[in-house]
Amino acid sequence: MPPAPKSGDALFASVDRVNAELFTLTYGAIVRQLLTDLEEVEEVNKQLDQMGYNIGTRLVDEFLAKSNVSRCVDFKETADVIAKLGFKMFLGVTATVTNWDAEGTSCSLVLEDNPLVDFVELPDTCQGLQYCNLLSGVIRGGIGNVILSNVVLKLFQNAYSQLPETLTVNMVSMKTEVTWVRDMLRGDDAYEMRVKLIKQIPEEYPYKDDD
Repeated sequence: MPPAPKSGDALFASVDRVNAELFTLTYGAIVRQLLTDLEEVEEVNKQLDQMGYNIGTRLVDEFLAKSNVSRCVDFKETADVIAKLGFKMFLGVTATVTNWDAEGTSCSLVLEDNPLVDFVELPDTCQGLQYCNLLSGVIRGGIGNVILSNVVLKLFQNAYSQLPETLTVNMVSMKTEVTWVRDMLRGDDAYEMRVKLIKQIPEEYPYKDDD
């Protein structure tokens, strides 16, 4: 029987962390350097999102290894796990999942606390800056790699001796779009990201038993 998934607080305690103030100031320095190098605010937004995406794809393995969470089986479960456990593990805060559409393909992640923005005040020249766009990229990268089909989960729940010599694993890669709806740096009452599932892309990986 697999171990039970860990709580958000237990996950947060299990991760090596840097000083929160140092983390915030370092991120601020990165954003400022990007503004200097790229000059255009929209280009900085794109770069922060891409940086976050690359980080998100790499954090998934650590998250799954430490959380005891099986790979999620659908978009709703994935959003819930990232909001309640992923954010807690790496940022020490949790997000609320709300405002689902009727199709279950779009929702909001709401943060009332955001450690990236301590000591931050946007000047008038940076009003188009999505300062926390790194988070939207992390979510895109994380969601795209945390999902696994029901069929595969059922197969791996069986004893390994019961698996066929050649097994085709049906993975599902999810493409999502993440946009900022509310931002406390602009006077809103919370940080809200709208996460929309664009499409699911089945991918097949053949596994062979070398024995």
